[in-house]
Formats: sequence, structure tokens, C-alpha cells
Amino acid sequence: MIGCDTSHCGVFAGLFGDEKAPEDLRGLRVVAAYPSFSPDLKSSVGRVEGYKKQLAEKHGVKMVGSIEDLVGQVDGVMIESVDGRRHLKELEPVAAAGKPCFIDKPFAASLTDAKEAVRIIKAANLPCWSGSSLRFDSAMVGFLEEQAEKRAKAASQPAGKDARKGEVLGCDAYSPAEQEPTNPGFFWYGIHGVEILYTLMGRGCRKVQCSTTPDADLAVGVWQDGRIGSMRGIRRGPYSLGATVLHSEGFTCLPSKGDYYKGLGRQLVKFFKTRQAPVPIEETLEICAFIDAALRSGQQGGCDVEIDL
Repeated sequence: MIGCDTSHCGVFAGLFGDEKAPEDLRGLRVVAAYPSFSPDLKSSVGRVEGYKKQLAEKHGVKMVGSIEDLVGQVDGVMIESVDGRRHLKELEPVAAAGKPCFIDKPFAASLTDAKEAVRIIKAANLPCWSGSSLRFDSAMVGFLEEQAEKRAKAASQPAGKDARKGEVLGCDAYSPAEQEPTNPGFFWYGIHGVEILYTLMGRGCRKVQCSTTPDADLAVGVWQDGRIGSMRGIRRGPYSLGATVLHSEGFTCLPSKGDYYKGLGRQLVKFFKTRQAPVPIEETLEICAFIDAALRSGQQGGCDVEIDL
């Protein structure tokens, strides 16, 4: 692991170190960590010592002095730094070493960094991906599986009969969206809601319009095929994550079931064994472009802003 300033470090070390875990959560072990942190970010510098102690004493993780030391002792890397600003520089030596890599949310804290990170990943042909754990909440996974089954069934029927079954026509996602100037807009905690939106809608957004108040952000995206999806970032009200989906059979409410860490853990085990990423890096880049467009729209009074890819 790179970065020891987030609760995710202990969560994943615990999941992978549990000898009684299901088979699909076995096969990984966190053996070493480089405890980097951001001195100008309170939620980073104020927590790193506690999480370092937890990893070392509870999970037996060895602390090392540099990323270069780390990559020589491990088969794969998880960049867990809570501050997205650090991810690009932390990725560079990992890519140079050719180690498969997972970058925890946010992938980056700016679209500029995101584009450079993707360039590095592609140039090195590096197995690498990023994603919010909310992608793998059983509410989202179960809904998408149901829709896929409906599409497959419709495809097997005579042409024209129930042809549109299983289609997602729109989505209104929501999540907390506390503000952190160093990781502006949805790059901070609102990334969870944007990831939910893309999990359910897929790629293809072309423009975003965002209204911002002290209590909330509401970003509305228009997809190339005419579908509309929104992300409500909450700063006043219930601390909730989920979505309401418009599909060919009606509406479905998908509040998070809270089992997302195990869902992500299963994907990480599979990724480090197969080197096959469950989320295309192009989708992660578009998510960063959506966040960037929403941020610029909010700063400009809510005008339409084209996605910059």
C-alpha cells in the first residue's frame, strides 16, 4: 500500500488477512506500506499515525521508506492516499516497475493530472484501474445483473418484441459531497455519487450543467444518445448514497446496502490474480472530465460546459 491516511487501509488489510473469509476474498495479503501523507490536509496528517500503528500492530504490515523500496517487495500495489493530488507522482515509480496497480478514489484531484496518469498507464501498458467501492455495492450489482438478463431474454425473442427491455434510460444518483479545497468539487467525497451514476449509465456524457449552493450541488449531464443523468451532492440532510434509475420497465430506487467493501475486495482479488481491470481506464478519465465540467459550470453560474476529453 502507498499512503496510510485513510480507513480503507485497515479495511482491506483486514479483509485480505481474514482466514475465514470466502474463497473469492482470499489470495492477497498486505505485506508492506509506504506511509505517505499530505501535511496541508487535516484529514491526512491528523490520521496517518493512527492508521500506521493499526496496520503494523494489528495486521503485521511492514513500513518502508520509499515507493522504490516498496515496489521491490510486492507483487502489486494499492495507492490508498486519501489526497488525490498525490496519486500521479505515486503512480510514476509503480508504472516504471510494471506492478499492477489499483488507485483508490479519487483517481486524481484535477483533470490535468488524470489525463497525465492515463497517458503513463497506457504508455507502460500497465494493468491499472480506479473506482469507488460503491460500484460494487450489491444493490448496484444486482440491478445491473437483472437488466442484463432482461436484455438477453429480449434478444432471444422475435424481432421487435420487448426489444427495449433492460435499458437504463436515466439515473439520479446522490451521495454526500463535503467540500475540500485541495480536492475541489466532486473530486473529494462526491466522487462516490459520480461513480454510482457512471456504473448505472455507462460512458458517453457530452455536457454538464451544475447548480451549487452551500448545502448542495446538482450536476445534470446529457449523454450522446440523449439520456440524462444527474448527481446530487449532499451537504445538508441525510448521509446517504444511492440512486433512482429510470429504465424501460419503470423506476427503481437503489439505496446502498452498505456491503460495498467486500464487493470491491472481491474485484481486487480477481484483478491482482488476472491483471484484468473491472473498470476501463477510459471510463475513469471520463468521470474526472464530468467532475471537472461540473466544477467549472458551478463556478460560472450553472451554464452548460462541454466534457473535455
